Amino acid sequence: MAEDRAEPTGPDLTRGIAFADLADGTLLAGHVGDEEVLLARQGDDVFAVSAHCTHYHGPLAEGLMVDDTVRCPWHHACFSLRTGEAIHAPAFTPLDCWSVEWRDGRLFVTERKATATIPEPHTRPEEAAPGRIVIVGGGAAGFAAAEMLRRRRYQGSIVMLSNDDVGPVDRPNLSKDYLAGNAPEDWIPLRPESFYADNGIDLRLRSNVAGIDPRSREVQLSDGSAVPYDRLLLATGAEPIRLTIPGADGPRVRTLRSLSDSRAIIEYAKSARRAVVIGASFIGLEAAASLRARQMEVHVVAPEKRPLERILGAGMGDLVRRLHEEHGVVFHLEEVPTAIEGSLVRLRGGNVIEADLVVMGVGVRPRIELAEKAGLMIDRGVVTDALLETSAPGLFAAGDIVRWPDAHSGQAIRVEHWVVAERQGQTAALNMLGHREAFRQVPFFWSQHYDVPINYVGHAERWDEMAVEGDIAGKDCLVRYKSQGRTLAAASIFRDLANLQEEVSLERERVALLA
Repeated sequence: MAEDRAEPTGPDLTRGIAFADLADGTLLAGHVGDEEVLLARQGDDVFAVSAHCTHYHGPLAEGLMVDDTVRCPWHHACFSLRTGEAIHAPAFTPLDCWSVEWRDGRLFVTERKATATIPEPHTRPEEAAPGRIVIVGGGAAGFAAAEMLRRRRYQGSIVMLSNDDVGPVDRPNLSKDYLAGNAPEDWIPLRPESFYADNGIDLRLRSNVAGIDPRSREVQLSDGSAVPYDRLLLATGAEPIRLTIPGADGPRVRTLRSLSDSRAIIEYAKSARRAVVIGASFIGLEAAASLRARQMEVHVVAPEKRPLERILGAGMGDLVRRLHEEHGVVFHLEEVPTAIEGSLVRLRGGNVIEADLVVMGVGVRPRIELAEKAGLMIDRGVVTDALLETSAPGLFAAGDIVRWPDAHSGQAIRVEHWVVAERQGQTAALNMLGHREAFRQVPFFWSQHYDVPINYVGHAERWDEMAVEGDIAGKDCLVRYKSQGRTLAAASIFRDLANLQEEVSLERERVALLA
């Protein structure tokens, strides 16, 4: 999350720099008074914007300039250098922009510009703007859609139905800094409560949707009421899997998905001495690292030979295991629990582990029951076209439930990544307004293990070659996952710029495939 800001560094841009000192396509961090400012040159155009990403305060000077945009090196947020707009999640707040003057071969940054005006909503000529949009789901995709609709100055009704008891939150942080005790709870909401009222978004918490009728275009609630819609976004997300073993429903056995889940684990951690994490998933291992930060003894039980090997390969799996073992985590690999009896976790191999707290991180399943009842096309998720529209006209879907046609692989895929959900919500919002914009963005996610970040871009369910640049064991690498010579995905450690370059390469390949 945000950090305490250090004293500004780099040149004082109010005193000017020589135009020749700013090469075409380069980024330069400087300052205007006490404010850090990024200078960027594209041909004869020079832009001045805030120097840090509005998501987690990443240093944009270490990012990548692509045409007239800049991408954050940490989590791949993308901003317009012309207007400051946060074009792609995970950032939503725009960058500030400054005026640049060119005098006698020198560039001077002068005053801050007014916030750029977002264009009016666009609809197809044969279509009227929808009067009522309903969003079912209060997670990443639903929030991103509602925010984008208002950003595009949509004037109609927005009703957001969430069965959670709090508004949309920064879910990746629930297993990272917040669970570790390094982030206060006021960092967790994506926006304060006032945002929804101020922007005319009717956020209805603790709302249980009983069904959706695509013919009458109504959402039925469990209390018997109905909410009509002209366009609907289904963004119900996924739910944690709980093993069906004896004792799995006990009070000290927790899953980790929502803010209330994270709060409950933190409460147990105040008095618990030992935790068992079942599953070596990203969530499970991040939870293990966070509980170690709280000085708990942590054991991880998982059926794999190596953690994360299926996704990242053997070398990265070995590194992740070593990182956790160096921080005191005890692994029980190629093992599965058979029962949880009070404070005891019994394993198939005969071992028994004492546990004051058990965290299940064995994966999630998409919440597709509403889609099934509504008669939507289903194939291991909710099937959509490239515009994220389902088999029912006017009914769109986004996030963990969606299986959409991926231009890069030529197959329909479903991806359970936070940034993908947010970006799909943004695309679906535009398409509900008639933009007809295909979702072609490259999937991205990040994971944090103590002080080691892993960035992953692309999507590779299977690969036949791993090409390694650098040293995995030395925590300095870029790993490409290939199939028949084509790069499908790449993972990196402390090579943020290279990861961004891989993202752009994959994007351009997708465009070429569709040409």
